[in-house]
Amino acid sequence: MPRPRLCRQIRFNPNITYFKPQGVPMRFLEVVELSLEEIEALRLKNLKNLDQVECAEKMKTSQSTFQRILSSAYKKISTALIEGKAIKIKK
Repeated sequence: MPRPRLCRQIRFNPNITYFKPQGVPMRFLEVVELSLEEIEALRLKNLKNLDQVECAEKMKTSQSTFQRILSSAYKKISTALIEGKAIKIKK
């Protein structure tokens, strides 16, 4: 039986939930979904310029878990940009 998931601290609620390539209708696009955890990790690391230890503390998670969340977000965004997919932020 897996361990229950811990509640992570998320202090950002985006108003915009979709990004897509210009000039391509949504019905023709595949969608990559980013979780709020992944958005928060990107915000803390890239916009707030915090180091990994500070980011993990703010999200109330371990450094290794924070790194996994951040790596997952980078991979999804890279896939969307390179392969021309839409990005949806799950709320």
